[in-house]
Amino acid sequence: MSIGEIAERFGLATHVLRHWEAMGLIAPARIEGARRRYGPDDLYRVAVILRGKEAGFSLEEIHEMMAATSDAAARRAVLLRRREELARRIAEAQASLELIDCALDCDHEDLAGCPHFRSAVEERVPAAVTP
Repeated sequence: MSIGEIAERFGLATHVLRHWEAMGLIAPARIEGARRRYGPDDLYRVAVILRGKEAGFSLEEIHEMMAATSDAAARRAVLLRRREELARRIAEAQASLELIDCALDCDHEDLAGCPHFRSAVEERVPAAVTP
């Protein structure tokens, strides 16, 4: 496939694919001089990059993982760092969802005065500073 075809297939601009190639994330074959040709393996690499970005990986981290083909420990370190960050974000999103559900179930006109809602946000209230 050409760069235009693969860009369209993934909904990307062609300059994005060129940037990823410059970073060493993808390496399409070249034909007729400098024309790029993407094969099935390139499709999966692009899909991996996109999924990695969705999971919060930077392009540098994705490159580090893809380049660590013979260094499982390096790849594992990158994955563990991102896993911890992703678990934190999921916990924050879950707490936000619970807070919204609490507010939806509340009959009080002033949410801040509702004891149930207050308990849901209590950990966010800073402790008093003693002189």
